[in-house]
Amino acid sequence: MSVMKRLSMIFKSKANKALDKMEDPRETLDYSYQRQLELLQKVRRGVADVATSRKRVELQINQLESQAAKLENQGRQALSAGREDLAREALTRRNGLNTQIADLRIQYSNLQGEEEKLTLASQRLQTKVDSFRTKKETIKATYTAAEAQTRINEAFSGISEEMGDVGLAIQRAEDKTAQMQARAGAIDELLASGALDDFTGQRDDIQAELDRMGGGTDVELELARMKAELGQGPAPKSAIEAGQPGQAAQPSSQPTQQYRQPGEGL
Repeated sequence: MSVMKRLSMIFKSKANKALDKMEDPRETLDYSYQRQLELLQKVRRGVADVATSRKRVELQINQLESQAAKLENQGRQALSAGREDLAREALTRRNGLNTQIADLRIQYSNLQGEEEKLTLASQRLQTKVDSFRTKKETIKATYTAAEAQTRINEAFSGISEEMGDVGLAIQRAEDKTAQMQARAGAIDELLASGALDDFTGQRDDIQAELDRMGGGTDVELELARMKAELGQGPAPKSAIEAGQPGQAAQPSSQPTQQYRQPGEGL
């Protein structure tokens, strides 16, 4: 195969493919229907023309028959008046008219037959056009429904692919959120345990010392409170109250430990 033939084939194939994309079957069907209507209109005009010609011949036949009848009457009258020569001329003319009438009758019969044929063809063509119109509308409706269904399927396909990407994005967001929540919880635990200094607050050295004092005396205060409830010691004081200036503990004049007599209750 030569290069030119190959190029021609490639061009025709691409052109055919482009035409397939551009062609809308509904428009093609409408165009075909319009052409059929035009053809039907031409056939109807042909029937009308033949019918007009037939009617014109019919009128001519009627006129000639009227003239022939008139000549026959005139010939009778001339013969009655003894004018055989005039009667012969009238009959001769009548015979000429009869010849014309016979020819016109043949033409009339031919036109009548042609009119019947064209009328029958017009009726058949009308039936075919009506059938094509019904089929055309059915095909157009089916094509439109199929086109809409195709677009819906393509839309659903695109949504499905997009939702898959969205699902992956949501999964990544959930994983990242869980990771950040776990990290925040770990930092809170480290801050609460003192393993990690909290630089977000406005704490100073005095507040830190007070916090340490309060944290160190919690057990002692709880133990003293329990002893007071059992009557084994005074009510406990907080570490701050115990460490206020001017309130240093006075030496007791009594011994720190009271000895109980034998037999006394605990």
